Amino acid sequence: MLTRREFSKLVTTAAAGVAVSSTAKSYARVIGANERVNFGVIGLNSRAYAHLSALTTNKANAAITHVADVDSVILQKFAGETEKSMGAAPKADKDFRKLLESKDVDAITIATPDHWHTPIAILGMQADKHVYVEKPCSHNPHEVELLVAAQKKMGKQVQMGNQQRSSPHSIEIIDKIHNGLIGRAYYAKAWYCNTRKTMGTGKVVPVPATLDWDLWQGPAPRQQYMDNVHPYNWHWLRIYGTGETLNNGTHEVDVCRWALQTVWPERITASGGRYHFKDDWQFYDTLVTSFEYDDKMISWENMSTNGMPLYNRDRGSAIHGTEGTVILDRDGYEVHDLKGKLVNEYKIPKDKKTSSADLVGRDSMTDLHFANLIDGIRTGAKLNSPIWDASTSVAILLMSNIAWELNRELKLDTKTGAFVDDAEATKMRKREYEKGWEPRI
Repeated sequence: MLTRREFSKLVTTAAAGVAVSSTAKSYARVIGANERVNFGVIGLNSRAYAHLSALTTNKANAAITHVADVDSVILQKFAGETEKSMGAAPKADKDFRKLLESKDVDAITIATPDHWHTPIAILGMQADKHVYVEKPCSHNPHEVELLVAAQKKMGKQVQMGNQQRSSPHSIEIIDKIHNGLIGRAYYAKAWYCNTRKTMGTGKVVPVPATLDWDLWQGPAPRQQYMDNVHPYNWHWLRIYGTGETLNNGTHEVDVCRWALQTVWPERITASGGRYHFKDDWQFYDTLVTSFEYDDKMISWENMSTNGMPLYNRDRGSAIHGTEGTVILDRDGYEVHDLKGKLVNEYKIPKDKKTSSADLVGRDSMTDLHFANLIDGIRTGAKLNSPIWDASTSVAILLMSNIAWELNRELKLDTKTGAFVDDAEATKMRKREYEKGWEPRI
């Protein structure tokens, strides 16, 4: 984990205009400012189509040369869509390791299940690739430490998919908050509401002929194939997923931490449960979490199965200060005075919004987030969400899952992010791996 001193040093370095992860001159294969960056996309269901859309938008500077997925149906569909969008057919493989062997691939994007994010990212860097990894960047706090250490060791550009960090209106209003728009900002509330349905009770069935179930599991201990896990409901199983807190909470809590300029909290509490349905879902559907700092606090409220919005929004962040409040989401912001009177607002144009029917999240923020990574690779430009910073949001949320599982408050060392005198919680920072699959640097 980064200490507060290390975090501050990195922020200072970035402000001076030096790319934190590296400069373009240090790469084993130097990408010229006039060259396209060749991408390999790994994990091709759902969110990968937002990657495809963003790379299509940026195809003056990027190409997709390789794609990989363990499901041949998903693989062939995505390869076909890539050819249509990018104008050239990518090389398609079930095994992402073949993609990593190609010297033509400069960077990879990762949209696999969560348990694969850090292992593939590390393997990618070891294969001399830059990395775009979807949130959450890691499955557990130990993997956060590994990922940050690997990036520091190998000097590759690594950006996480918390794309609101590249949203122009979010950048604008956060900068204004930092410059005193609402006085001293001290409390931030994040939320997410949805009407997710039950995942049911799964049955053991034969593995589909189109799916490499062994490779799908990868670093996870081996399980029998169930009919209600692939391709989406793995999110709600602890062995593969990280629950709604990391699925969507990563975005909103990251905005709160960005606004309040916080690193490691002193205390974490989390209360909730699986109340709406009784099924195989292993996480909560309703949760309230608090991250307490010495003079600030962040709260996270998750309602996965009740779509009643807060502040007329199904997701967002409210930043409270001594002189007012900012309510911020992906579509704009509102500024209120201390009595709640609206004093300013901004709404993005309709053509920049994500359609509610688009479940993969194609939007201008993702386009800009990819453009920022491509600039980082080609010119050494500073990333909007370098992994040393983005991973802190993931780490504290993963620790809140541990607080929920243990059903008690956790205390942290605010310099290192380690648990204080808590052997039980510390043991839960790491997961069990299938033999031979544990990530190493």
